[in-house]
Amino acid sequence: MSKETKTTAKPENRMGTMPVNRLLISMALPIVFSMLVEALYNILDSVWVSRIDEQALSALGIVAPVQNLMIAMGVGTGVGVNALLSRSLGEKNFSLANSTAKNGIFVSLIYTVSFMLFGIFGARPFMALQTDVSEIIEYGTSYISICCIFSVGLFAQLIYEKLLQSTGKTKYILLTQGLGAVINMVLDPIMIFGLLGCPAMGVKGAAISNVIGQIAGGIVAVYVCHRKNEDISLQFSGFRPSAPVLKEIYKVGLPSIIMLSIWSFMLFFLNKVLSAFTYTATAFMGVYYKIQSFVFMPIFGITNAVVPIVAYNYGAQSKARMIQAIRLAILYASGIMLVGLALFQLFPSQILALFKPSDSMLEIGVAGLRTISISFVLAGYGIVCSSVFQSLGMGVLSMAGSISRQLVVLVPAAFLLARTGSINNVWWAFPIAEISTLILVTVFLIRIYRQKIKPLPDVPPELPPIMDNSSVDVETA
Repeated sequence: MSKETKTTAKPENRMGTMPVNRLLISMALPIVFSMLVEALYNILDSVWVSRIDEQALSALGIVAPVQNLMIAMGVGTGVGVNALLSRSLGEKNFSLANSTAKNGIFVSLIYTVSFMLFGIFGARPFMALQTDVSEIIEYGTSYISICCIFSVGLFAQLIYEKLLQSTGKTKYILLTQGLGAVINMVLDPIMIFGLLGCPAMGVKGAAISNVIGQIAGGIVAVYVCHRKNEDISLQFSGFRPSAPVLKEIYKVGLPSIIMLSIWSFMLFFLNKVLSAFTYTATAFMGVYYKIQSFVFMPIFGITNAVVPIVAYNYGAQSKARMIQAIRLAILYASGIMLVGLALFQLFPSQILALFKPSDSMLEIGVAGLRTISISFVLAGYGIVCSSVFQSLGMGVLSMAGSISRQLVVLVPAAFLLARTGSINNVWWAFPIAEISTLILVTVFLIRIYRQKIKPLPDVPPELPPIMDNSSVDVETA
C-alpha cells in the first residue's frame, strides 16, 4: 500500500447547495434528452430493419437479451461506481473517489474483452438455441456478433458517462449520447439499403452503424471526462485494482447488474412462450421493448440524476434534501408514465404502423400495447424506489424487487396464461407483475426510511474546511 498526499482547497459541490428541484431538473434534463435521442435511434433501427422483412425484425427481438446484458453489465457497474463516488465526494474523501473511478474503468475493459469473445464464438450457438429458422439465425448472428466484437465504444461510453453523472457534469452526457445517436440515425438507412454509393448490407449494416455511433460517443465521453471533470483525478500511473474498492462498487453494482440482467433472461423465456404461438409475436415483443424505451428512458434519466443527489446528501447527512429529491423524482416519473399510458391506449395502431406490420402483427400488437401499458401507472414509482435503494448502498433490495417482477411473477404468469390458448391473455402478466412489485418496494422503502433516513439529524452538521486529497490514492493489489 502506498500513499502520496497533496492538499488544496476545493469548492463545495452543487449537489449539496443548489435548491433540490432546480438541481434535479438541471441534472436530469440533459440525461432525459440524450436518452430520448438514444431511444429514438433504437426505434428507428427497428423501423429500418422492418423494411427488410419480418424475419429480420424477429432476429432483432431475439438478440435483444444479449444487447441488454451488455448494457446491464456496463450500467450496473456504473451504478455502483456512481453511488460510491458520489458518497465519497459528499464525505470529502477524494482519494476514495479517484480510486473508485479508476477501478470502474478497469472492469469495463474486462467486460469489453469478454463480449468480444462471445461475439466471435457464441453468437451463432445463441441464435440456434432460440430458433431453427435459418434466415432468422443468419440475421441475428451477423447483427449481434458485430455489436459484441466492437463493444469497446459502448462500455467506454457507459462508464465515463457515469463518472460525469457522479460529479454533476450531466450536461456533457447530452453531447456524448446525442453524437452517437445522430451518427447511428444517419448511417442506418445508408448502410442498410446501400445509399450514397455505400453497398447494401441489410441487418449487418444496422449493426455497423450502431457500433460506429457508440465508438464516437465513447471517444467524446473519455475526452470530456479527462479534460473537464475536475472533481476526480484519472491518472493511471502505478494503478492496481483495489479489492476493497471493487467490493464496495459491487455491493451496489452487482445487485444492479443482476437486476438489469434479469430482463435478458425474462425476455429469453418470454420469447420461448410467445414463439409457441407464432414468431410474429416475438417480432412484436422486440418492437414493444423498443417503443416502451421512449417512455422508460426519461424515467431512467431522472433516476440517474437522483442517485448521486441522494447519495451525496446522505454522505453530507442532509435529510431534508434527500426526502425532497425522492418525492420530486416520484412525482415526475409518475407524470411521464401517465403520458405513456395515454399514448399506448389511444394510438396503438398508429405506433405499430411505423414498423410495417403484417395484419397478424397489428392484431397481436394493438391488444398487447393496450394491456401491457396498464402497468405503466405503477412502474414509475417502483423504478424511483429502486434507485433510492441503490443510492443508499442497499442494491440488494432493488435486485429483490426486479427478481420479483420479472422472474418470480411475470414469467410464470405468462406461462400459465399462455396455457389458456389465447396470446392476448399473456399480456396480463405485465400488470400482475407490477402490482406485486409495488407492494414489495413500498415495504422496502418504509424499512429504508426507518433505518437510514429518519435517524439523520434534521439540520446537517457544520462542514469542516474542504480540503482536496485528490492525489491521495490508496491502491490495494
